[in-house]
Amino acid sequence: MSDENAIRQQRRRTNKLIADHEAERLRPFFDPKVTVIAGDGSVILGMDELIGRFESFFKDPTFITFDRQTETVILDKKGTRASERGDWVASWHGPSGTMTSGGQYQAVWKKAQNQWVLESEHFIALH
Repeated sequence: MSDENAIRQQRRRTNKLIADHEAERLRPFFDPKVTVIAGDGSVILGMDELIGRFESFFKDPTFITFDRQTETVILDKKGTRASERGDWVASWHGPSGTMTSGGQYQAVWKKAQNQWVLESEHFIALH
């Protein structure tokens, strides 16, 4: 499998775990020092804080999922880092049906012990 396809597969796996509300099972997909800038501009530093944030969302009975759809993956020349860009949508149960918000995202992947993990993500809320 190519590195690009491996990253795309990792993204699909994280989407599934988020949809299944499996916070602890997300740990292997993130670098311990991951940095995430959420759609509201808040900064999440480190895997433990990130997993805690997921757990908070998953406890909310109205939360459905965060879905990220990869548009592009570009690898560096060494094949050890990659840039991923795409669109994201967050979904909740609302009083009159499903509510959504979303926008674009940029992610940085790195190869660690022959596995692609997320080093950072930046979510830009546009709608």
